[in-house]
Amino acid sequence: MHLTELKINKNVSEYVFGVGALSSLPGMLSKKRINEKDFVIFIVDSYFQKEKQILSQLQINDLDKLVFVPTTTEPTTDYVDSLVRQLKTVGTVKPCAVVGIGGGATMDVAKAISILLANGGKSEDYQGWDLVKKRGIYKIAVPTVSGTGAETSRTCVVTNTNSGLKMGMNSEYSVYDQLILDPNLTETVPRKQYFYSGMDAYIHCVESVNGSYRNALADSHCDQTIRLCGEVFSSEDMMTMENRSKLMVASYLGGCAIGASYVGVVHPFSAGLSVVLGLHHCVANCTTMRAMEEYYPAEFKKFWTMVEKQEIEIPERVCHGLSDEQYDQLYRSTILHEKPLTNMLGKNFREILSAQKVKEIFLKM
Repeated sequence: MHLTELKINKNVSEYVFGVGALSSLPGMLSKKRINEKDFVIFIVDSYFQKEKQILSQLQINDLDKLVFVPTTTEPTTDYVDSLVRQLKTVGTVKPCAVVGIGGGATMDVAKAISILLANGGKSEDYQGWDLVKKRGIYKIAVPTVSGTGAETSRTCVVTNTNSGLKMGMNSEYSVYDQLILDPNLTETVPRKQYFYSGMDAYIHCVESVNGSYRNALADSHCDQTIRLCGEVFSSEDMMTMENRSKLMVASYLGGCAIGASYVGVVHPFSAGLSVVLGLHHCVANCTTMRAMEEYYPAEFKKFWTMVEKQEIEIPERVCHGLSDEQYDQLYRSTILHEKPLTNMLGKNFREILSAQKVKEIFLKM
């Protein structure tokens, strides 16, 4: 085991947890609205366009900007850049805060907006490790689905339209400043999505504790996350209020764990499925688990036990019948994730994961 190479490990400064916690948001924002012209940008999952009760709790005023993010596809650099251009039309004054309300994709878009409004340039300029130079606009996360850990992680992931590769803006400045964890907000999540997203927390931590770059702090977060996910997805009703509360905590801790360590083999292959075949991240993770017995045998078995318990359908044969060009794209989209692959396989991971080996792994999916 090696100590992680991460030198900076920043966590969310403040959080509110509990049923009805969303009611604390207006008070948080009032502390940022110092001048009468101060405004807030709300980045909200498009699902909530019809949820008037939720929107009314945000107490949006006339100066604020409300943006609904479509989540049928994952965010791209072009989408984020176009959104920034639209938001800049409000003038040279910057918002006093950015609020991200939704799942992982929506929270990542809000992170990217915060970074770009403060740093300038294009989103692709900051894809990589520690490329962001200035603190972003003050940002608050309100997750409405649990598992991705986007609310606590130090990255925001978007697909690069030019290169076709899925990469994150991995920086201490990507971390949210405040966080609202309200289990009420996950009550209406479709059952399959609830499972897929929740498994992201489990898989994050499975990858971390099986890697080479570890530390006691990350391991402790991982142990609790894996335990909580096991309790939730082994229960008779995974979506009770108690279980939704547990999964929200698991998501939080899983995000903290990855901030202090790395993922492993699953996420690079999952990224390939998202970029080439358009699978959403959490579904892609679960699909990738079809081919992970070689790398995570015990966790592989536990994962499929939980799938069977909850009677969840996992996509299969998604990589059969693809063209040579598509297999090449899958290989390139996977192999570029150097840090996580090194974490699990060592510095010679490219020798282990030849193009043919990668194709064989994808064919198991």
